Amino acid sequence: MIKTLKPNPCLLAFLLSLVALMAMAAGQDPKLSGVENYALNRPGIVMIRTEYTANVYVNSMKMDNRAFNTLLDSIQNLDHGGGVTAEQKLDIVLREMNSRPTRFFQTTFDYIKQPEQITSTGTGFFITGDGYVATNCHLIDRDDAFIRRQFILSAFRQITEASIAALETSWATHFTEQQRSLLYDTYASVYSRLFSMILYDLRKNIYVVYRSDSGRQHSDTVKRQAGVIIKGQPMPGKDIAILKIDAKEEMPVLTLAPDDLPQVGEQLFVYGYPGPVTNNDFVSAASAIEPTLTTGIVSAIKRSVGGWPLVQMDANINHGSSGGPVCNQRGEVVGLTTFGSLENNGILAAGLNFAVPVTILNEYLDSAGIDARPGSATHRFAQALEEYDRHRYGAALQSFEVVQRLNPHYPGIYNYLADCRTNIQKGKGRPLGAVERLLFLATIAVALLALLARLVISRRSKL
Repeated sequence: MIKTLKPNPCLLAFLLSLVALMAMAAGQDPKLSGVENYALNRPGIVMIRTEYTANVYVNSMKMDNRAFNTLLDSIQNLDHGGGVTAEQKLDIVLREMNSRPTRFFQTTFDYIKQPEQITSTGTGFFITGDGYVATNCHLIDRDDAFIRRQFILSAFRQITEASIAALETSWATHFTEQQRSLLYDTYASVYSRLFSMILYDLRKNIYVVYRSDSGRQHSDTVKRQAGVIIKGQPMPGKDIAILKIDAKEEMPVLTLAPDDLPQVGEQLFVYGYPGPVTNNDFVSAASAIEPTLTTGIVSAIKRSVGGWPLVQMDANINHGSSGGPVCNQRGEVVGLTTFGSLENNGILAAGLNFAVPVTILNEYLDSAGIDARPGSATHRFAQALEEYDRHRYGAALQSFEVVQRLNPHYPGIYNYLADCRTNIQKGKGRPLGAVERLLFLATIAVALLALLARLVISRRSKL
């Protein structure tokens, strides 16, 4: 007697689940294009602004009128025949003042109070929905000597500009660029020899600046003060800092890659706010919050002088890019842009740049007890982008609306909502593809067979 073998429902459920997973793998490429990478990560990238304020007290100066008048008389004696022009006389005066500045300028007992502010900018990115931000330590932790030099230089520039303007007014003239340059050198010599500059009331404030959208499809810039949660040391230390802002909504978050180092030759996407773009006079201030994307590959894996790994890359960066995320083709953060290489002339070398790997960032996250992972808004935004890129505008619209409810100011959300609705009204979009239909049917079949298996098992247990 031949016994008929009945198929095991549990086995069928397993096989169909495997088919479904294979279909999913066949239908979805985990690699993102540059456009998709930017769309996914752009909302979570922020600008870091560290603002230093202080009062600089400087000795006021006065001109020695006796020495100056003696100089003018000597010039008049040279011009008996009238062959020396007014421009030439002015050049002689400025050159003489430059060659012997201490003869013509004197200190007083009075001080000028000069309020000054210095701003350092860089890049960071959200690592949690409640407002934790990763960036470089050197953006927020400048050494005192550097800060003092910057304040003194800033105060010197402003005082010198005012002094030159006052001379132009009193002498009823307008200096040429060459003459102004000579006067700058004169004042620099005077201040370095005779005058002291003292810093008082030095303060530092750190801000996170990011884009916030409104219902009018209008983008605003939000600036929130940040506190330092944990930080390392500027290079050659572990150049990592974690900040925290008081987030009003669930913020967009970038996903961190696993601890494995990227492979040499792997494609990279680097985000930042390079200074030559941010400070360009021909670029509108409103668009300064839009990050710049550059691409490259992993050129090498090096070791720092401290012995921990560094990712060398050929993607272009510049001052202001520090702290920005370096992402792989899946959109995951593999490192933070940190420093470049200098040519012999002191200029930043192109394509020879380094990132601190995400493994170092994870050390500080673990120390601070921070669980860096995307929240619901970020997950739904990623799902919506996937549907949107497939031109499935109905499904994308539903997910974008969920994101809007979770964070009404999610960057770019209103443009996506409007675009989805416009495409739906025009009848654009496409139905499920063959692989997607197979996946959908396989999922239903798995669910039905799982239910059937439970019924069979339940009936056998009763027997």
